[in-house]
Amino acid sequence: MLVEKNAPLQQYNTFGIMARAMNLVRVQSPQDIPEFLAQPPLGASRQVVVLGGGSNIVITGDVEPTVFKMEIMGKRLVEETDKHYIIEVGAGEVWHEVVAWSLAQGYPGLENLALIPGTAGAAPVQNIGAYGVELQDRFDSLDAMDLSNGQHFSLQAAQCAFGYRDSVFKHAPAETMPLTMIARATGVAEPRGMGLAGRAVITHVRLRLAKDWKPELGYLDLARKQAEKGIAQPTAQDIFDWVVEIRRAKLPDPAQIGNAGSFFKNPQVTADQCEDIIAREPKIVHYPMLDGSIKLAAGWMIDACGWRGKSIGKAGVYDRQALVLVNLGEGEGSVTGGEVVTLARAIQTSVYERFGIQLEPEPVVW
Repeated sequence: MLVEKNAPLQQYNTFGIMARAMNLVRVQSPQDIPEFLAQPPLGASRQVVVLGGGSNIVITGDVEPTVFKMEIMGKRLVEETDKHYIIEVGAGEVWHEVVAWSLAQGYPGLENLALIPGTAGAAPVQNIGAYGVELQDRFDSLDAMDLSNGQHFSLQAAQCAFGYRDSVFKHAPAETMPLTMIARATGVAEPRGMGLAGRAVITHVRLRLAKDWKPELGYLDLARKQAEKGIAQPTAQDIFDWVVEIRRAKLPDPAQIGNAGSFFKNPQVTADQCEDIIAREPKIVHYPMLDGSIKLAAGWMIDACGWRGKSIGKAGVYDRQALVLVNLGEGEGSVTGGEVVTLARAIQTSVYERFGIQLEPEPVVW
């Protein structure tokens, strides 16, 4: 276990925001967690925030809680059945590299999730998704540690309470039930009743990939790419390549310009609500969902409000995709978390005033 004092965090968040952690723990093995918790005085406070790839956070100042920098590595096939491959990956593995590795090993199914930034351990927290596939569609189970006592526990899909960019790991706990009991409970771990935010840290994730693979081509961008390439029956590798091309054309590389990817969730409304909005805004981009709800394109609404290319301080709206907020500064002149939050709130106000829709940010604010 490695503990760093007053550790700079700028290189560990994709926005490139300058900040420091009073204590940063490099977690390279699950055993590092109970070892840390047993050490006074740091472990005694139990105030911990978890850092993966730093692609889904906005840091608004120096971080007083202990930061767990997840660096548990490893990718392996743990089980093969007649119908599935089950792979296990360490929480510190880069997600895109997991996707590429799985295809190279002959385990298709994750290709639509290519190039999503962040680490494998953060994927269930956010229930990452893109181009018609969400993590919950490929999820098997996960291992985690209880931060109150260092005990190991596992969760199945139902216990993770997955939703749209949501899971039990994003909700504050409302009960004091030991997490090992939650893991054994027969009922579903509802986010409002058994939230695990701040109570647990994911160490390993297992994914269930079907041998009877079928391409997921429902999204318009992929259909266009398929027509452009002229491939009637694309392979998983073809889809992987197309997704990478599409994402690179739309989204800025954090190595070139700081950002946290898509900053707002695409809101979902009822069919009646959507009809009301269409009556006022006939061109609004929307997608019907399987449950009968309608998903609205947040980027289109932000663009319609005139925010594309605009900025507040050194926080800007990307000129090629209004859903992305970017860092217009660099080095010591980097954007501040406060500027990012101010810009985000101004955008939310504009969208609400025009469409009656309250946009919800995807990144977590520290």
